Amino acid sequence: MTTYHFRIILLFFLLSIPGLPQQSKLSRAVNHLSEFIASDSFKELKRTNDDLTLVDSIYLRAVNIANKDYSEALLATTFTTIPYREVPIVVPLIKSLIYYPLVSADDSTFKKKNRNLPRQLFIDSPDNDYGDLDKLAHFFGNAFIGYSENILDLSHLIGYFVESFEEDFKVDSRVDYRDLDVNSYGDYFGKLLEKHNELLPSQVMLIRSLRYFNFVQ
Repeated sequence: MTTYHFRIILLFFLLSIPGLPQQSKLSRAVNHLSEFIASDSFKELKRTNDDLTLVDSIYLRAVNIANKDYSEALLATTFTTIPYREVPIVVPLIKSLIYYPLVSADDSTFKKKNRNLPRQLFIDSPDNDYGDLDKLAHFFGNAFIGYSENILDLSHLIGYFVESFEEDFKVDSRVDYRDLDVNSYGDYFGKLLEKHNELLPSQVMLIRSLRYFNFVQ
């Protein structure tokens, strides 16, 4: 395992260890944000708004919960939008399968949250019930790093987390190139957010769809 991959895994493990101050603060934010997405009021928003508007509403609620601390807001949104509560991994050397828990809401709220998460995010989003459900965490995780990397000195950390994690811990050997593409736009959003706090994630997501449309034409 490279030092780069080790730093990726270490950050996520540290953020998921019960009892740590940053975990407790993150856990509260994830719970509040999950409850918002699971709520009847959010379901009502779904009836009258497209999915990109819903993405903006989730992000803006996270910013409000974090008192305009954009780094905290992006991190909370990342963990809230991960559609899994634990990650199955095979630990190198000992070859033992473990299920590592991630920061998440209680089971009932988690399931309702997942049902309500927006998933038709891009022009090339799969036309099925799952859509791009997993792309939100990729986008916001990279936005967190893009916004915070000068502090953390971990460039593109989230961007390659899944791929590096899968390679070293044998979760899945495949690389999703759409994930990597969405990662780059999340990173772009985070970097722009440093100087343009009024920017919304939907504005950057639309750029990807417009680029894709021009490419296929």
